[in-house]
Amino acid sequence: MSDAEIRRAVKDKYGKAALKVAAGGSACCASVSGREADPITSKLYTQSETSCVPAEAAAASLGCGNPTALADLKAGETVLDLGSGGGIDVLLSAQRVGPTGKAYGLDMTDEMLALARENQRKSGAANVEFLKGEIEQIPLPEESVDVIISNCVINLSADKDRVLAEAFRVLKPGGRLAVSDVVVRGEVPPAIRRSVELWIGCVAGALEEQEYRDKLAKAGFAAIDVEPTRVYRMEDAQEFLAGAGLDAVAIAPQVDGKFMSAFVRARKPLSA
Repeated sequence: MSDAEIRRAVKDKYGKAALKVAAGGSACCASVSGREADPITSKLYTQSETSCVPAEAAAASLGCGNPTALADLKAGETVLDLGSGGGIDVLLSAQRVGPTGKAYGLDMTDEMLALARENQRKSGAANVEFLKGEIEQIPLPEESVDVIISNCVINLSADKDRVLAEAFRVLKPGGRLAVSDVVVRGEVPPAIRRSVELWIGCVAGALEEQEYRDKLAKAGFAAIDVEPTRVYRMEDAQEFLAGAGLDAVAIAPQVDGKFMSAFVRARKPLSA
């Protein structure tokens, strides 16, 4: 797939998810039995966190982690969420940085931006701003952000080197990258890489762990760490592979334990 085709596929999926939430539904899919079928996006936030944001913000969450809980945000900091969706991580970040801080959300999907701005209005958050744009070209000046977070979005980009270079550019010296993402350990069957549905569902576009580390270092980051937060087993893989029309029984044993949600940390050196 070309970069443009990937971008169109991602915009289409997340635009439809936003419209579904706006109509009173949930962005997550359910299995025939009614049990949540997605082992990646489920059960990421505590009840106390979801109770602090509009229900639509939680319903629109399609992430693979909870970067706001792990980023150690401080009062007065400026935070940028790459691919902010319905705004749950931006709104939670705004609460953590307080009225002297600022939380930006960046998204390229009009429907998600409309949903996020409505969630901001409902929450009454004054220290929040949602921006339209692509994570490969962040519409903020250099050295303007203390912390960059993201929730299962970087793996959706076809140009991850550009994303990380842009993140490095807008971070202040000493600034932190603290993202949740899907990471791969080992070889992945070609059938998964070819699946558009898995790509835009936070699986097929995932980087291998060492490749992720290498790309961060190439962008200039230091103090790089990849911490697994959830490892997906064969029974998890069988559900999402079958949902993509693939032979789950044949492929699942080949991916058992190879996909994981991880908290990826890095820092922009002070000398940068």
